[in-house]
Amino acid sequence: MSDASSSPAPSAHATPRRVAFLGLGVMGYPMAGHLAKAGLDVVVYNRTYAKAERWVAEYGGRAARTPREAAQGAELVLACVGNDDDLRSVVLGEDGAFAGMAAGTTFADHTTASANVARELAAVAAGRGLAFIDAPVSGGEAGAKNGKLTIMCGSDDTGAFERAATVLAHYAVAVTCVGAVGAGQLTKMVNQICIAGVVQGLAEAINFGERAGLDMPRVLEVIGKGAAASWQMDNRGKTMIEDKFDFGFAVDWMRKDLGFCLDEAKRNGASLPLTALVDQFYGDVQQLGGSRFDTSSLIWRLRKLAGK
Repeated sequence: MSDASSSPAPSAHATPRRVAFLGLGVMGYPMAGHLAKAGLDVVVYNRTYAKAERWVAEYGGRAARTPREAAQGAELVLACVGNDDDLRSVVLGEDGAFAGMAAGTTFADHTTASANVARELAAVAAGRGLAFIDAPVSGGEAGAKNGKLTIMCGSDDTGAFERAATVLAHYAVAVTCVGAVGAGQLTKMVNQICIAGVVQGLAEAINFGERAGLDMPRVLEVIGKGAAASWQMDNRGKTMIEDKFDFGFAVDWMRKDLGFCLDEAKRNGASLPLTALVDQFYGDVQQLGGSRFDTSSLIWRLRKLAGK
């Protein structure tokens, strides 16, 4: 296996054409697919190699056995894995992506992780002459499949961000740098805090309306045209009424994300009483067997508590 130093450094202004994508989960699989369909030269890595082979059979490109192999020769390396430790495992070490990347290349991370790990890995990257961007996404599985994600980025290198953004745009409706490294993850935390409160409010409202004997599909149609309108109401209201939760963003993932929010709040002194409460409610959903249900299953919890 050749050393990273043997790969040519990218042009300072060129749009990346050779891309590596690490992690082919429910988000990463279609995201990498959009890059292949856009005509980019894509190499993929997944912990389960058979899934990488399946992706290649569907989209073309090449599968690599290690993150280092995937990163060699790439002008941009992207990742979408589970958590901080998963991210470290594909980035660091002899077989990690950093070991295969040429100086001057960029690593952009789509994992929803902590701001601390973003800063930690950015410092390691800088020591190797690499750029690091934390680039968590919002939009869920449907957004990944439809290429309609919102990407919030933290970057200390404007040029690296601008080059990466031209690639990220293939699966996003918005790619925005919100500040220095770590700011992307902090912005995603703000996003999840907002979602937690909105979904709990919607769950309570639907449950209230049902118990009051209202025609809730009609009620949501009416109030969805006013100040109560939200993405959650438009996209999850109907399925909440129908008691359908076997899709979307899993409760397990939301609890991971809210854990980051609560940990960060301890550090910065922010008060998150509603977020902490909704996190406990999601814990109830897990205990009731809904770990893989969509986050809208908060209403399922209310029904369960009422014995329905």
